[in-house]
Amino acid sequence: MKRWMPATLAGIGLVLASCAPPPPTPTPDRALTVMSLNIHHGVGVDGLLDLDRIAATISSSGADLVGLQEVDRHFSARSNFVDQASYLAGVLDMSVVFGANLDLDPLVAGQPRRQFGNALLSRSPILSWTNTLLPRLAGSEQRGLLEATIDIGGRPVSAFVTHLHFASSAERLDQAQAILDAITAPAARSVLLGDLNASPGSPEVDALLTRFTDAWVEAGIGDGFTFSSSDPRFRIDYVLTSRDLAVRAAAVVVSDSSDHLPVVATLTPPT
Repeated sequence: MKRWMPATLAGIGLVLASCAPPPPTPTPDRALTVMSLNIHHGVGVDGLLDLDRIAATISSSGADLVGLQEVDRHFSARSNFVDQASYLAGVLDMSVVFGANLDLDPLVAGQPRRQFGNALLSRSPILSWTNTLLPRLAGSEQRGLLEATIDIGGRPVSAFVTHLHFASSAERLDQAQAILDAITAPAARSVLLGDLNASPGSPEVDALLTRFTDAWVEAGIGDGFTFSSSDPRFRIDYVLTSRDLAVRAAAVVVSDSSDHLPVVATLTPPT
């Protein structure tokens, strides 16, 4: 049985803030680094809850945009009822938006609502955002698509974060089609960051690739496995990009902060 431990509220986060300068603010002429990471509500491979480990993983990558899945917001005792999205944004000095896919009444009247879903962290201003609930089978956990418009040096970039269902390929395909239907932004300067729970070549991934390019195929080296982090055998976490974004590099980051490994890509925006 996993043992839930409180996240350390100082430590790594304070060291990063005081000793390591933040990456330069993205501009239209600078490469854009993006990350997708399923944080497993902050619980690492050792079964311990530690959000500062997640923050350290993100900080060391230098990512400008970070799509997070399995994020708790005042959700339950498993994460000490912490607003994990806001905590990580505060430690990393980044802007944040959160898309609640589960939205439950508090256990005690007057307390915040208990939520679970996806989040987006950004070093640049977030101009607008919305969350769209995806179709699901009866009894399946609700999933969603978080969409945000980011101001990168005066130019808009569309960022999408999602987490498809784990159990059913047919359900994931319905969700992938709903994502394509929901995306109204132009097919330019866009990234989709997500735990798709599907391997390359699956119908659901292929459906998304009718609109996007797989950053790992463009610039990754090796198998790109991201799950599980202790014994990676599956590539189910993705950075997908619009076709106008050149992928300079893609990598899987070694980390024990979650049961998934982060995938990072460096992109060159169009001139």
